[in-house]
Amino acid sequence: MMLARFRPVFEYGVALLLLTIAWWYASGPMGIPKYLLPSPQSTVSTLWDWMVSGQLWPHLWFTVHNIFLGLGIGGVAGIAGAYLLYKMPRLSTYLDGPLVVFQTAPKIALAPLFVVWFGLGLTAKIVLIVSLVFFPVLMGALAGFRSIDSRMHDLAKLLKLNPVSLFWRIDLMAALPGIFVGLKIGAVQALVGAILAEWISGSEGLGYLMTFASATYKTSLLFGAVLLTSLLGIALHGLLGAIEGRLLSWKVQDGR
Repeated sequence: MMLARFRPVFEYGVALLLLTIAWWYASGPMGIPKYLLPSPQSTVSTLWDWMVSGQLWPHLWFTVHNIFLGLGIGGVAGIAGAYLLYKMPRLSTYLDGPLVVFQTAPKIALAPLFVVWFGLGLTAKIVLIVSLVFFPVLMGALAGFRSIDSRMHDLAKLLKLNPVSLFWRIDLMAALPGIFVGLKIGAVQALVGAILAEWISGSEGLGYLMTFASATYKTSLLFGAVLLTSLLGIALHGLLGAIEGRLLSWKVQDGR
């Protein structure tokens, strides 16, 4: 049990170590120019300087804020939409086609259009992130709700649960495995959406920092922003995995 808990940390650590060794070898012994590939040491040094000077924190906080806000709104909307479709099978039949069309639409390609519609402010960024998070969570939650054992609802009738209690105590709990599958996919999409939105417009965030570093040929800062984005994605995945492990401990214990 203890080994299983630390297994993701070990896997992440090994992957990062191998990547760092390959990076060091390419930027050192292979002799790739620094303006194309800065060394890990110079990248970490640049990040440290930005952290100490306080310039990095507003950008990092802006990106993290947008990710959690977009993931929260998109996650709640996805779960609510999935439950509505689960409770109204006829509506689900009618909306299957439109949902497939909306899901397959290239929302990243629509990002400039969101800027035109909602302006250069925070709204366009959140709309883009929510549009990327909504569908994975909707599909994951819908699969979770549809996999609920009908005997659970028979039990709810015996217990005379009202609709609110039925949702919180049975349906939501039973659908959590599917919901977390959707949330993990949605979290990656939220990170991509946040960086892309900051890349296209605005003057804050890690995405903006990448455009600034690219335009000013500060490759160490550019790689530092990319490194931070990767670490942010790993931290987000680890956080969701920890919450999932806590909420679904009953499932692990039963070995199901």
